[in-house]
Amino acid sequence: MFLSLHMRKITVAASVVLLCGTVAQAQFSSDYRKAADSYFAKGDYASAVEYYEKSLYGKSKTADGFDPYAYTAVKPQPLPKDSQQLIYQLAESWRLLKNYEKAAPLYKKVAENDVRFPLAQYHYATCERALGKYEEAENALHRFLNTYQQKDHYSQAAQREVRNLVFIQEQLRKETKGYAVHTLYEGKTGASYAPVQLSSNTLLFTATWADSAAEKNKAHVNHLYEASFTEEGVGAVSRANIPVSQLHEGAAAISADGSTLYLTRWSVSNHQKSAAIYVSKKTGGVAGDAWSSPVALDSVINVRGANTQQPFVMPDGRHLLYASDRAGGLGGFDLWMAELDAAGKPLSTVNMGDNINTTGNEQAPYYHASSATLVFATDGRTGMGGYDLFYTKGAPGSWAEPQNFGYPVNSVKNDMYFTSYSTGKRILEKVVLSSDRADVCCMELFQLQKANPMKLVVGQVVACDTRIPLAGVAVEVIDTVTHEKIYTGVTSADGSYAFAVKQSLPLSSMAALKGYYTTAAALQLPADADADSLVSVPVCMQKEPEVINEVQVLNNVYYEFNKAEILEKSFASLDDVVAFLNKHPDIHVEIGGHTDNKGSDELNQKLSEARAANVVAYLVGKGIDKNRLTAKGYGATVPVAPNTYDDGTDNPAGREKNRRTEMKVLK
Repeated sequence: MFLSLHMRKITVAASVVLLCGTVAQAQFSSDYRKAADSYFAKGDYASAVEYYEKSLYGKSKTADGFDPYAYTAVKPQPLPKDSQQLIYQLAESWRLLKNYEKAAPLYKKVAENDVRFPLAQYHYATCERALGKYEEAENALHRFLNTYQQKDHYSQAAQREVRNLVFIQEQLRKETKGYAVHTLYEGKTGASYAPVQLSSNTLLFTATWADSAAEKNKAHVNHLYEASFTEEGVGAVSRANIPVSQLHEGAAAISADGSTLYLTRWSVSNHQKSAAIYVSKKTGGVAGDAWSSPVALDSVINVRGANTQQPFVMPDGRHLLYASDRAGGLGGFDLWMAELDAAGKPLSTVNMGDNINTTGNEQAPYYHASSATLVFATDGRTGMGGYDLFYTKGAPGSWAEPQNFGYPVNSVKNDMYFTSYSTGKRILEKVVLSSDRADVCCMELFQLQKANPMKLVVGQVVACDTRIPLAGVAVEVIDTVTHEKIYTGVTSADGSYAFAVKQSLPLSSMAALKGYYTTAAALQLPADADADSLVSVPVCMQKEPEVINEVQVLNNVYYEFNKAEILEKSFASLDDVVAFLNKHPDIHVEIGGHTDNKGSDELNQKLSEARAANVVAYLVGKGIDKNRLTAKGYGATVPVAPNTYDDGTDNPAGREKNRRTEMKVLK
């Protein structure tokens, strides 16, 4: 009896203990859930992940000291069948941390088990696309479109994602045409983005790096940094010399004269971002790189209740481009343009219109002056996924239809913020951009550069008078900058020669053949960055006189209009005559001047004599004995072509032939 009663007491006590444990566990789970929801609402998705996992599994699946920037392989985990809301929120948190590897299986689990979350299928598809699993992404999108009944942003976005998948696979099949892409900073924890060309060899950018021991707990605060940036790569990094603020700051722009800095400052509270554009003036400082305390632009730009960010000041200094979600736009963020006065104060602002903006988001404007190209990021057009970089030509108010840069400028993730170091029209020659293509969590700085492969240059030498190709010509090609000899060879039967050279080298050639004047000329190559071979304009050689009294026209000898002064561009041709006379020291020649029949006979006679005399003077100045030279003017008395047609109308081509300088061998 006693034993039975005792056992009942023990049983009751054990039941109470078990019940209390169950209640406590439920209480802990509830507390974790509340904490997770609170962190999620504040936008602290890293903490939300930790507490959603504790709520689901009793403890965080991640190691202590959770690091949302760490990348770990995903292992299949059993998920509670009655916790779909928690699983969905955990997937959302991972996606917003841009860890698509972790988010995708969670979305898939919810999509397969609970119809209360129709967007799980859509987000699963976008995660698979970001992971490069295009077939699975396409299948998921079709499942979503077949079951989702609402006609809203997500149905439109899903249709655009289907188009994106077609575009992605088209792009990935294309050749990259020698473009190389690599990260600028390896092994850095946090984001680096929004590059700005501060000078020809300095890069300004935004990063969430902790740059001192005192800031080890502020690893996710945005600051502006500067770094040297040359052909050898990036150098030492330092915090930009701007007065310290408690706000995030970055996404900056610099005026053309380097004296004015526009930047974005923002705060995040309760999951709400509040961003505005500020302006700072260069003050010099000890190192010459200090800036004044930034001041917010007025309400023309910064509208209460709206986010205004990512400024870009146009080269004229009178227009400021920026992104804003202010009222009057077409979608989320639109691109706007403000007019500035001479002091940089905003006067008015206008939406850049539906040729640029969409119902999606447009951000990070940039203008490349050398190529007259506007670049911006958007998620509202067909692209490779997330934000893509687009470009358009034109001017404010008359932009052409924007075009996607394609791969490898864009990737299947997010690509934003663009600056070109190219000083010519080839905007992609050297670029720094931001992308999360290689990182689980964050934007990174990437350099994209056109490789400089060897090009095949094909040249030809012809006779000036007949344009017949000349074989056996000795050709020498020189880099006119370094004076390095690039090629030495002989022309083939068709007068051609060929050699390999790096693109964009300025070249000159020297051609020599017995019986012809040795000829120096610049090689004129087409400006085609993508061509594998470049064909130069043929070089022509003038034939040397062979017999007494043979007359030869001296091509490319020019004078001031209606005057006798020789133009500088004639000197190369006259130097050929000097070379011929030095080669044949016993020859005597006559330099004859000829005109067309416009003007009086007397005027034409005097003009032709003066021109012939100036040519002789040039040759004497080059060391030719004056006794070997005779100057004679013929006026318009010896035409080689009609000055007028049979009907009396003017014949410009004939007149041009008649205005000439000749050389005749006398003995």
